Amino acid sequence: MNKFIDFLNEKIMPIASKLGSNRYLTVLRDAFMLSFPLTMFGSIIVVINNLPFFSKNTQGTLSQLFGNGQNATMSIMTVFVTFGIGYYLSKSYDVEAIFGGAISFASFLLLTPFTATTDKGVEVSGVLSLDRLGAKGMFVGMLAAFVAAEIYCRITKKGWQIKMPDGVPPAVAKSFAAMIPAIITLSVFLIVNAIMTGIFNTNLNDVIYEVIQKPLTGLGASLPATLIALFFVQLLWFFGLHGQIIVNSVMDPIWNTLMLDNLDAYKAGKHLPHIITKPFMETFTVGLGGSGMTLAVVLIMVFMLKSKQYRDIGRLALAPGIFNVNEPVIFGLPIVLNASIFIPWIITPLIVTSLNYAVMAMGLVPTPTGVSVPWTVPVFASGMLATNSIWGGVLQLVDVIVVGLLWFPFMKSLDKQAIMTAE
Repeated sequence: MNKFIDFLNEKIMPIASKLGSNRYLTVLRDAFMLSFPLTMFGSIIVVINNLPFFSKNTQGTLSQLFGNGQNATMSIMTVFVTFGIGYYLSKSYDVEAIFGGAISFASFLLLTPFTATTDKGVEVSGVLSLDRLGAKGMFVGMLAAFVAAEIYCRITKKGWQIKMPDGVPPAVAKSFAAMIPAIITLSVFLIVNAIMTGIFNTNLNDVIYEVIQKPLTGLGASLPATLIALFFVQLLWFFGLHGQIIVNSVMDPIWNTLMLDNLDAYKAGKHLPHIITKPFMETFTVGLGGSGMTLAVVLIMVFMLKSKQYRDIGRLALAPGIFNVNEPVIFGLPIVLNASIFIPWIITPLIVTSLNYAVMAMGLVPTPTGVSVPWTVPVFASGMLATNSIWGGVLQLVDVIVVGLLWFPFMKSLDKQAIMTAE
């Protein structure tokens, strides 16, 4: 076991460290966090509008009155992500960030067709369909934002700017300085769109959706891909690296897109197409005590172990663990580089996630609706909010029991060693 861990530490961890500090993954993570408060607001509105004890008429009335709370936030998530990518990437290059955000968002719109199809199948021009600002436009938005921000920053760095005299107000001077980079960048995207529509009679938005986004989201929605992602989260944490941040930087675009697909279906009263979504990952993995589902481990330490060492650690970790903050366990138990608990730390989330997927696939517990639930919401409450059903909370309690059963023999062994050492 020690040789295996040494091998991973020597070969895998340098790669993971580089990924964790990668400029583009960091920008993507920050861009999604920019939309977080807005998606939370939209999620609250969706939950209120669809409370299960309301009648269908009441739900319809609430959706009519307050539906824009979701339309203006979660449904146009790509707007915030594209702006955030442009802003944070420009900031990383020490270039005026606000213009980078605006140019990236405008570049995305230049690739987006201003047409919509009515319920009767009639195509209307001059209208921007809401789904193109949400799930359907997510990947083209991210690609456009990164490319646009790169062009803008490189042109700015070359000094291709209109420089105003010192007496000009700063806001005016910055606007003129961004003019040439903005015109060049937007011209590139306008030409690309003209080529796609004029020569190929299509648009880049639909091409990327069909060629890249649908296959990637299909892969990300599968259980095997999810288990691989979870494996690396656990492995990275074992070596002291924040696995959640590193892996989520790659997977969040996929999981968030799946979340928006489910939300659109839920609002329309249709079958939810995906089990694996961002709320599934937050609620039924992290939502069980933090990365590695350690709430059960904390409860074992507090109530079932005899050594003072582990009981004290458990008491210190209990309050944060209830709100899914588990650094006290990861570094206090410790879990980091502790070969004695490598096996339960790695396999437990894989087993529990597979169980949750199977239960939802069989229809025993509802699939998460697409409502985004903060990862700090305690067990049971977060499960109910994510699925709009008490059974989501019940499944979380079952998960905690399963985690406890898998961890208990290993924790009991550690407890005996600690008692013998103390004697």
